[in-house]
Amino acid sequence: MQTLIDQFLDYVSLELGLSSNTRAAYAGDLHKFKEFLERRRRLVLNTLTREDITDFLMAERRRGMSLNTISRLFVSIRVWLRFLHQEGLLARDVAEVMDAPRLWKVLPATMSLREVDRLLSAPQGDGALARRDRTLLETFYATGLRVSELCGLRLTDLHFDAGFLRCRGKGQKERVVPFSENCSRLLREYLDEVRPMILKGKSVGEVFVSQRGRSLSRKTVWRMVRRYARLAGIDKPVTPHTLRHSFATHLLYNGAPLRVIPLMTISAWSSWAMRRWGWWPVITFLTSIRNCGKVV
Repeated sequence: MQTLIDQFLDYVSLELGLSSNTRAAYAGDLHKFKEFLERRRRLVLNTLTREDITDFLMAERRRGMSLNTISRLFVSIRVWLRFLHQEGLLARDVAEVMDAPRLWKVLPATMSLREVDRLLSAPQGDGALARRDRTLLETFYATGLRVSELCGLRLTDLHFDAGFLRCRGKGQKERVVPFSENCSRLLREYLDEVRPMILKGKSVGEVFVSQRGRSLSRKTVWRMVRRYARLAGIDKPVTPHTLRHSFATHLLYNGAPLRVIPLMTISAWSSWAMRRWGWWPVITFLTSIRNCGKVV
């Protein structure tokens, strides 16, 4: 790997004519990245993944590096990988579709992947309400819906065959959001087995219902999320909005371009896209982006 770094440094010095200071900056950044990969026993560069890059940058961030420094590290890695790919020394440039970490600061505080796993596992037992809550939290995180959108989600909004749901956001504007097979399975089990037990013959159009057989209120969902966060031992404030931003952040960290996140989370953008291109192209595009994340 050091040979590949040296080839790149010779290129920026001899062919691009960059200064010795710039060469030294590239060398220092790439040396840090190389040491990180070696600690992971990632010795063959063609096995490099986007996760390796984001994990390295996040590790540097936890060490106290500023966002400007993290952005510079990322630029050094991206330029190096681009050079290797263009020279035929790297089969695939995994950094090509990644956005600079300086853009991460636009997202509020979120949960880590481990914290999300703990939260989603917090509802214990096989009772109807526990199973409802597991499905609700999974759907909440897996789709990035607003709490009002989740509470207002209706049976007719779910399209299992196509793998997406429709939701109405601010101003009653619609957007489509794909969901995974795991989320689909939980929703089907909830609708087939759990929801009828809760409703006891009542007819309600909303997907998620209360113990009294009514649609859930936003306040109830807020309390639910906060209660399960405490049970999961998460020592930071967790709200429904935290889940929404965790959804967006985990997509971003796993390589989804920043410019497509609004299509997944903002109704106005999705409505514009659907008017411009139609339903199916938007669904197909969002599903491909959706697969970038941990979101399950």
